[in-house]
Amino acid sequence: MTTKNAGKKETIPPVYIVSGGSGASGRQIAETVLAQFPALRVPVIIRNQILSLKQVEAAVKEAEADGGIVLHTLVDGNLREALIRLGMKHGVATIDLMGPLLEQVAEQTGAKPLEQPGLYRKLRKDYFDRVEAIDFAVSHDDGSRPEEIPSADIVLIGVSRCGKTPLSMYLAVRGWKVANVPIVKDIPLPAELLRISPRRVIGLGIEYKRLIEFRRRREEQLGWVGNTSYSRPSAVLAELEAARRIYKEGGFNVVEVTDKPIEIIAAEIVNVVSPNLDKERRRPMPY
Repeated sequence: MTTKNAGKKETIPPVYIVSGGSGASGRQIAETVLAQFPALRVPVIIRNQILSLKQVEAAVKEAEADGGIVLHTLVDGNLREALIRLGMKHGVATIDLMGPLLEQVAEQTGAKPLEQPGLYRKLRKDYFDRVEAIDFAVSHDDGSRPEEIPSADIVLIGVSRCGKTPLSMYLAVRGWKVANVPIVKDIPLPAELLRISPRRVIGLGIEYKRLIEFRRRREEQLGWVGNTSYSRPSAVLAELEAARRIYKEGGFNVVEVTDKPIEIIAAEIVNVVSPNLDKERRRPMPY
């Protein structure tokens, strides 16, 4: 998949994903195929929400200019035919992911497709909400991307080894967008915490002897035994006292986690947070 232009460095043409919806299906297929060519770095360009002939023409011309190919998931028959026709006219290779199957099902059943872009995603909204929430929790773990904290439904804060990450993942599987932020000595908390309602921030409390146990276990795993103050009782007590001050000063609700099953802790967090979220941000959590 290489082209050479006079006076220019050899380049790899892009794959254009043309879709009437989000383009997620086409992207997944393209990336699955391109994974078979690990030495290549093929650009994948999304052109979604393509709902008019003018948009189809623009996408084809863009692919022509780049020497790229078009992978399309258009369910609108007229737009799909127009794209194929324009691809032939402009010398752009087009790969139709939807048309053959739509036509085969229609022929065999006599049913007519709805031709509504994004319908699969709408029907599977709960599923995609959960996937989005899991992705959010992973990318906002342990204080990552603090500038995006306002986008979270729930923000968990607490000292090291109090269970922030597993709780974040558990809540995310149930559709909640969760960020977690560690409380670390001499490191200020992100300013973004002060820009959201304190009712969306949950401080995690833990009994200090149990925390020492968890930290000593972690030290053994990492080979830190005897080298740090990580599990020293006086240091742990000081950290927990500092965390309590932060919770009080910030007006944050506290949920105790000591010796509780994760599902019980999560339920307590949701019970605290959910009444305070706007209706459009609420996500049901079955138990």
